[in-house]
Amino acid sequence: MTFWKTFWASLLASVLSGLIALLVFFLILGAMLSGLDDLFKPKKLVVNENSVLHMKLDGDIGDYTYANFDANSFAIQKKFGLYEILEGLKIAKEDKNIEGIFLNCDNVNAGMATVKEIRDGLADFKTSGKFIVSYSENYDKKSYYLSSIADSIFVFPSGMIDFLGLGAEIMFVKGALEKLDVEMQIIRGSNNKFKSAVEPLLYEQMSPESRLQTQTYIDALWNTMLTGISESRGISVAELDEIADSVYIRKSGDAVDHKMADGIMYYDEVLVLLQNLAGTKKGKDLELVDFQNYALKKTKHERTLKKMDDKNIAVIFAEGDIVDGFGNPGQIGGNSLAEQIRDARQDSTIKAVVLRVNSPGGSAMASDIVWREVILTKAEKPFIVSMGDVAASGGYYIACAADRIFAQPNTITGSIGVFGIIPFTDDMFKNKLGITFDHVTTNDHAVLSTNRKLTESELLIFQEGVDEIYFDFISKVAEGRGMTPAEVDSIGQGRVWAGIDAKKIGLVDEFGGLSDAINYAAEMAGIAQKDIKVKIFPEKEEDDLFEFLDNLENMKTASLTRSNIELQLLEIYNYLQTIDGTKSIQARMPYLFWIN
Repeated sequence: MTFWKTFWASLLASVLSGLIALLVFFLILGAMLSGLDDLFKPKKLVVNENSVLHMKLDGDIGDYTYANFDANSFAIQKKFGLYEILEGLKIAKEDKNIEGIFLNCDNVNAGMATVKEIRDGLADFKTSGKFIVSYSENYDKKSYYLSSIADSIFVFPSGMIDFLGLGAEIMFVKGALEKLDVEMQIIRGSNNKFKSAVEPLLYEQMSPESRLQTQTYIDALWNTMLTGISESRGISVAELDEIADSVYIRKSGDAVDHKMADGIMYYDEVLVLLQNLAGTKKGKDLELVDFQNYALKKTKHERTLKKMDDKNIAVIFAEGDIVDGFGNPGQIGGNSLAEQIRDARQDSTIKAVVLRVNSPGGSAMASDIVWREVILTKAEKPFIVSMGDVAASGGYYIACAADRIFAQPNTITGSIGVFGIIPFTDDMFKNKLGITFDHVTTNDHAVLSTNRKLTESELLIFQEGVDEIYFDFISKVAEGRGMTPAEVDSIGQGRVWAGIDAKKIGLVDEFGGLSDAINYAAEMAGIAQKDIKVKIFPEKEEDDLFEFLDNLENMKTASLTRSNIELQLLEIYNYLQTIDGTKSIQARMPYLFWIN
């Protein structure tokens, strides 16, 4: 009897505990699903009167807002778009509830030309009479250049401004390849002495030609930065250069003494200042509105107000390496970009096309596929190019036929030249791994393998092919730019130019950003500015995915950051992966470098 009492009591206890556990499980599951629902649910944008936009720009910035989850690397890839930033600033300029902008950037992860376009957008915002106040614990060069457009610049008491000039650091991997017994067989245009993309594989330091072109465009980038700061802060360019050379800015007080900042403040003190400027009512908290959220929501709302069949200007974004086929996210597939241009041409509602190019180049064949679509579209409707941070080599190839080319003075462009790379790996396999190869062929050149060295006659055949592609390249540039092939060759040979010099030699037509190119395209098509309605290519509605991934990142309790050494090693890997993946003749930017 005692046994059964114990048995039934234990059974009942087990069932009850199981039910309780099940109940707890479903409660936890419900809470998790509720949390996920909140995560997926877009945040509602609320903009009350006397609001201030909080502009941090602390993530990657591309030409358009992009979000993707890479299943191979389990990495989140996302970029906040320049297009949305500029549109957000235009909307905020007219928004009666927005009193000003709190610029809070210490590290802007964007190229020099992109930073200038954002800066120009902020300058236009200021014409409304609204204020811009900048504050940061530490300013790097790009963030200070951007922030110098503000009405007032404040710095943290123990913070500083990095203002020491620009420098380019270039990595050479020749020694590493020698240790691995890998020989790179390089074929570049016969006179392409400036085509330095292959130099890291051949040399241990820059060639005289590479040093000359790098110094020239680094100087141009620095001068563009100095000119902008000089105009905004009322400090001469010569004085700014002296400040950099003499390392006058060593602590925050030095920045104030040399008029590069207006005061030293803690964050809470800046918030009080903003409250006063915004006219915040007594007893009310400062209304800070996240700029990223504002720009995405507002531009999306503007797009939904305009029907698709009302769009009259196509803006096509070409950002990344140019590759054969359709490419992956972050790349320009020759076929996919050609298809987008073709769609814009065949769409009768589209009256003009703007191609935004932000690319160091890549496959010559893919570039040629895109070039052909540009020619066909140009014959039917105005075709304008807007260059971003870089539009070089293949990036220039796809731009050269446009009716008008816009660039920033600090855009990197040109690099008109081509090359091919065929690694020889037989010694590595033999000496490092004890692996050897043998071949049986029906004809002399049947096996073009990385484990067989090219003969002199084969090298000559490849050289002729590369030279033929180079001549085709300069001929197409000559046709598009109204020059002779000889004139293009004299400024080509793989040489890289900054936009300010590219305009002087005829590679670009006007200084300006994406908005300028769109306005010009509308003018050519006979469309009034107030009637401009933009259709974006690629046609993706990624704002919600971008926001979801942003929310997901914000949920992390720890920030996963990489050191400079880790980032450089990753860049080396990516560079070698790019070289390894080149299966055709390349029209690509010179080399891997860091601008500090």
